[in-house]
Formats: sequence, C-alpha cells, structure tokens
Amino acid sequence: MIPVELTINGKAVKKTVEPRLSLADFLRDHLRLTGTHTGCEHGVCGACTVEVDGQIARSCINLAVACDGAQVRSIEGFDDDPLMEKLRQAFTAEHALQCGYCTPGMLIAARDLIRRKPGADLATIRHAMSGNLCRCTGYVGILRAIQRVIGEPLPAEVAPAPKAVVAVTPSAAVPPAAAPAGRAGWTTLEQRIDLPHAPDKVWALFQDLARVAPCMPGAELVDYAGGDRARGRVTAKFGPISASFEGEASFRADPAQRIGTILGTGRDRRSATRAEGEVRYTLTPLADGKATRVVILLQFGLAGPLAQFGRTSLVQDFVSRLTVQFARNAEAALAGSTAAPKQLDTGSMLWAVVKAWLARLFGRG
Repeated sequence: MIPVELTINGKAVKKTVEPRLSLADFLRDHLRLTGTHTGCEHGVCGACTVEVDGQIARSCINLAVACDGAQVRSIEGFDDDPLMEKLRQAFTAEHALQCGYCTPGMLIAARDLIRRKPGADLATIRHAMSGNLCRCTGYVGILRAIQRVIGEPLPAEVAPAPKAVVAVTPSAAVPPAAAPAGRAGWTTLEQRIDLPHAPDKVWALFQDLARVAPCMPGAELVDYAGGDRARGRVTAKFGPISASFEGEASFRADPAQRIGTILGTGRDRRSATRAEGEVRYTLTPLADGKATRVVILLQFGLAGPLAQFGRTSLVQDFVSRLTVQFARNAEAALAGSTAAPKQLDTGSMLWAVVKAWLARLFGRG
C-alpha cells in the first residue's frame, strides 16, 4: 500500500491505496464520485475523462499513485462552472444524450475543446471529440450542442488568456537556481550533464544552433538563418501514438556567466495539442577547467488531447534517458565527429522506461 495526497474537486484527500489502483477506481470506489464512468478501461472510449492539473486525462489508464500531488476535477467538480452550465443546457436542448453513460466524459472533453478553440468549425469539433465514443445518439445532437455553445461568448472566468508574445531582445538569462516557480499545470525537471571538454568549447557548441539542435533526439531545424530566432520540429512515436510539434523558439545568453535560455512554443497539428516550454542551462567548469557540467532546468506544459502523457513520473524517466542520448551526441559533436548524431529509438526507450518504473513501483528494482 502507498500513501497518496491529491486535491479532488478543491478538497484535500489523503488515502493509502494499492499501487495498481486506477484513478477512475479511486474516484468511484474510494470517494464515491460515481459520475466518472468506466467503459473500455483501455483509454479508448473517453467515458472516464477527468481533469488533472487543468488538462483532460483518461482516469482509467492513470494510476492514482502516479497522480500524487495533482489537482483532479471530476464531473462533480463542475457543478458551479459557468461554461459547463452552458454545455449542460445545450446538451438538453439538442437531445445530446440518451443513456447518459458517455455524457460526463463528453461534457468535460467538450468544455476543454471550447476553451482551447473558441472558434472551432464543425470539422474541428468532430476531430477533437472523436476520442469520446457514444453508442446511442449518433453524435448529431452532441455536435449541435457544442456548436451552440461555441458560437456564444465565453464566460469571463474561463475565457482563454491572450497569447503571449515573446520579445526577442538581448538580455541576461536567469540562472536555474533563480528560476521562477513552476506555472500551474507545468512539469519542472532538472538534469545534469558532465562533458569531458573545456567550458569554452562546450559553450561554443551550445551557441551554434545548427550543431547542437541535431544532438537532441527527434529534433530538427525547419528554418534558421542565424540570430536568436528559429523554427523547428520535434517528432516522437510511441507505438500507435505519434506527434510532431512544430513551432518557434527564441534564445538569449549571458556569455560572461555562461548561462542561456530558450523559450519555445509548438503545436501538433494532428491532435491540436499545444506545447510551451522554457529551457535554462548553466555551464560550470570541472576538473580544473578540463571538463564542464551543464545544469539544465526544463519547464513545460501541454494543452490538448496529448496532455495526459505529460503528468506521470514516467516523464522523469523518459527525459533522463533522452538527456543521456543528448549528452552522447553532444560529446561526439565536440570530439569532431562528422557522422549524423544517433537518434532516439522511442519504442525500446519507452519499454525500458515502463519496465524500470514498474520495478520501482512494486519494489523489485
């Protein structure tokens, strides 16, 4: 048994649960929040959809222990939500439910869609809601209900924030030790890399985007002609799930302190998932200046259907292994290798991550 502490619908909850208990069963069996329904129990039908740290997630495939410390909101937590009230009224008016089994997940997914894409057309709505299945309605009423709400002004408290514009002006980056507190719903990770090369040489590599970008598995430059802005793409594939985030990044650096900051935003067109992130790195000399330690602070947030993959401890393991491969590629580049950097075998890496995580979870590693 493992102790967990979560905030469920605004209330702190402390329980001791089995490691294999799903978040859905935790909500239903331990807290009697039976508005969360379980259908396929494979993350396919969407009946179990809830919010975790402000992003929708399948509660049947998320373990309760993996959500330790998270803010969870089930359908019962939306009773006083103004946007959800609009959706409930629209679902009633458009006859968008029959047996009602899929309805809680439908409503939460629809609310998330409207917040992310307030001007979505019918094709976009169909695509975004395709992860929630209904055996009764034929979907026509559901689509009409969402269209009805999406055409109305959003309540002020749920309207999306104006899109931030990243200023590309030279300024000193902030050291990781002085980094601001993580944003709500964002994941913060710190990694360290030791490279057997002098700091000046490592710094030169990190400032040459055309050389360092290919060292990151799955990353490529799309448009870069020098300077402090670039367009790029990061691609990953995990079995049947694939994503390709394309977006923009800006850079700033303090050569005197060997500190750099990268700000980036990207979007996966297939799933309409958005990603925002900030990478801050600091170089310090080791071994009398003959080696370098790179401390990397990564903060990122996902919004959209793929956000459920960014909230468990699996991410920490995956990023750690990704960092190891990046370090190997960077070391090869510093040694003058002309061969293409080794890219990531996402399939074997994911399986290794899952095995290691399960071993720790059940006390076998």
